[in-house]
Amino acid sequence: MEDLLQVGVITTTHGIRGEVKVFPTTDDPRRFEKLPSVLLDTGKELCELEIQRVKYFKQFVILKFQDVDDINEIEPYKGKSLYVTRDMAVPLGENEYYIADLIGMDVFLEDGSLFGKIKDVMETGANDVYIVQTQEKEVLIPAIKDCIRQVDVKENKMVIHLLKGLV
Repeated sequence: MEDLLQVGVITTTHGIRGEVKVFPTTDDPRRFEKLPSVLLDTGKELCELEIQRVKYFKQFVILKFQDVDDINEIEPYKGKSLYVTRDMAVPLGENEYYIADLIGMDVFLEDGSLFGKIKDVMETGANDVYIVQTQEKEVLIPAIKDCIRQVDVKENKMVIHLLKGLV
């Protein structure tokens, strides 16, 4: 289980007063309004940045951080990720999972045989689709009740039923 969950990526600066454009990697970009701070992965360490102001522009979130008042202070962090700790994450409903917890999860068939590992999650309009890497190829598994029999995040294990035509 991941301790940190990615909520966005700094794409570029916005203006000259230290604001940044963030591409949100969360289901609800409005959640930034409720966050007191985020963790910036500088590549060397994690730095806590207190959120001073939140605005929106097209698909981006524009953030202003406390004590960051100049473009030159924030420019080196373009392309860097922003995280929150698990306790700051949006609570999950029943049968909902953080994508970070699913990536790398072992996938088993109902007979107990290892099928593969979740490589990525594709978010579609109707339902998520798990990209499972088997020994031979990638297989797309829809995240629907007919396919997903069990998910155990603590054991890093998913059990699936393969519908005809998926392989």
